[in-house]
Amino acid sequence: MQIERPPIIVIMGHIDHGKSKLLDYIRKTNVVEGEAGGITQHISAYEVAHKSANGEQKRITFLDTPGHQAFQGMRARGARVADIAVLVVSAEDGVKAQTIEAYKSIMETEIPYIVAINKIDKPNANIDRTKQTLAEAGIYVEGYGGDIPSVAISAKEGTGVSELLDMMLLVAELAELTGDPKKPGEGVVIESHMDPKRGITATVVLTDGALTRSMFAVAEDALVPGRMMQNFTGNAIETATFSSPILLTGWSKMPEVGAIVTSYAKKKDAEQALVKAKTHPIKPKEETLPEGTVIIPIILKTDVAGTLEAVEHELKKLTHERVHIKLIQCGVGAISESDIKVALGATDPLVIGFHTKTDALAADLASRNNIAIYDFDIIYKLTEWLAEEMLHRAPHIEVVEELGQLRVIRFFSQQKERQVIGGRVTRGKIASGAKFKIMRRDTEVGEGRIIELQAQKIKVPEVDEGNECGLQVESKITIAERDVLIPYTVVSRQ
Repeated sequence: MQIERPPIIVIMGHIDHGKSKLLDYIRKTNVVEGEAGGITQHISAYEVAHKSANGEQKRITFLDTPGHQAFQGMRARGARVADIAVLVVSAEDGVKAQTIEAYKSIMETEIPYIVAINKIDKPNANIDRTKQTLAEAGIYVEGYGGDIPSVAISAKEGTGVSELLDMMLLVAELAELTGDPKKPGEGVVIESHMDPKRGITATVVLTDGALTRSMFAVAEDALVPGRMMQNFTGNAIETATFSSPILLTGWSKMPEVGAIVTSYAKKKDAEQALVKAKTHPIKPKEETLPEGTVIIPIILKTDVAGTLEAVEHELKKLTHERVHIKLIQCGVGAISESDIKVALGATDPLVIGFHTKTDALAADLASRNNIAIYDFDIIYKLTEWLAEEMLHRAPHIEVVEELGQLRVIRFFSQQKERQVIGGRVTRGKIASGAKFKIMRRDTEVGEGRIIELQAQKIKVPEVDEGNECGLQVESKITIAERDVLIPYTVVSRQ
């Protein structure tokens, strides 16, 4: 039995264009009073009630996905769960690189979207210019060569937000979103973390069907009974239906973010699904690295699974031809004693915590073994630091750089390996102290070193192209007139 279901909305766009402010405004003004005050934890998704244009009360679910460029993987995942996307663009700044990234994510999922032109309250706001920059980026809104609906808003003052919610409901109506409340619940894990008091908890958004407390849910190889089920405000519930964000606690293991959730009335059926998932493990690809590559082993812990996914996604972007980052252990929760024990078995490891703490036992073990623990709470600061660390650890390569060329005009004298000669610099320059190759009829016959340079009988550090000079050199080969000396330096590079 298919019936109309509430839309699941993801709001995307540049980090500074007001995405979070818009979500905050919607949450504060549309979540039922009392429920909003009861929200004690960040659940990554919530429901609002909005009175549609015809006066009917309608539910809308919002996915609260991070806006930083580093969270591209999470944004893409959010769009896959969502029915409709809202692309937020600043009326001041127009289209930015993150706007294009978000747009591409929407296009990949092929879901309908709305453009919200935000910050219309700002003195430099220009809605027409913003629509023009959108068109230049291939995003054609109504009135500018396309049929994509757009709404001008101020997330700060609330202007146009009600109209934006109306537009969401209209697009949802056109999309004819339906669900079957009689079938077992299906959904997607959008967040998971370890609660020290309650165990493993995951935020799941149901995309179809219904889940009751007597049922069992499976996400790949993780299982959870439905008896500890809460709505987004943290209140215990008996039943959850499609489009609802719920908290499920008591998983057998940490479910993967983005994993498909299926539910079963009987535990035996859920366990069979679990066995099937475990018999199809995904084998990691073996990496072939060039000889001499320096490997940096990393132990990474984050506060929640979504953050872990985002940090891993960002670390993959850090590349160096002679340095390779290798995650030897990663997970959610505090840095533990077992993490430090893994570090002890590695060569020059990095133990990194992101938005998380270190257990007392782990801190003590790390201190006793001189293992540093690095804490971060901003992704770009972590990646900048790690990029510097990669450069620092990169093996140095010695590169020969030619300075120029000198043609020998006269040979004056020789005393053992020291010789005095005269010549003209025909290319580049020559410098005192530089080593040189001796070329005789285009064949290298030996090497030497410049001990002293004189120009106009005055000692100088270097002589440039076109000038004549006298040289005192050191070489085992006797230099002859018309020989060519090619001075060079050896530079150490990473």
